[in-house]
Amino acid sequence: MKNINLLLVFSALVLQGCQGQDSSETEQKDLEAIFPKGKLGPSEYFTGKAYNYGLVPNDSTYTTLVGNVFFEPGARSNWHTHPGGQILIITDGVGYHQIEGEPIQVMKKGDIVKCPPNTRHWHGASPDTGLQQMYIVPNTEKGIVEWMEPVTDEEYNVGE
Repeated sequence: MKNINLLLVFSALVLQGCQGQDSSETEQKDLEAIFPKGKLGPSEYFTGKAYNYGLVPNDSTYTTLVGNVFFEPGARSNWHTHPGGQILIITDGVGYHQIEGEPIQVMKKGDIVKCPPNTRHWHGASPDTGLQQMYIVPNTEKGIVEWMEPVTDEEYNVGE
């Protein structure tokens, strides 16, 4: 009888250990933030929740704007252009990027994406995973951004 009780206790401990391992694996799916989350972006330019944190303000010396955007799963920007172009550095998560007329690209941690000047594009998180991206907008003397219409669910869901 003692052996059966010890076996039951041991089995319960093993099961608890496995359950703890599963939950830690789930926690590892959370994005690791390099920068603070920032301020919620306006719904007129984003679908879902996207947070912006400015890193390097625009000025006449560097004529470059740098910041970080955290997209919650499913969040995305509207279509937009940058007169001087844009560079994205993906620091965590999984997301989508599309230049008008081209297929959607999947972006992952470590990817670098270049958006040519005056080219319509959008970017955001995948449906199930958030996205952290650093953005660099060079040549700001030409302008920073021109916002356009939202990306439709049909356009977005092509990426799945």
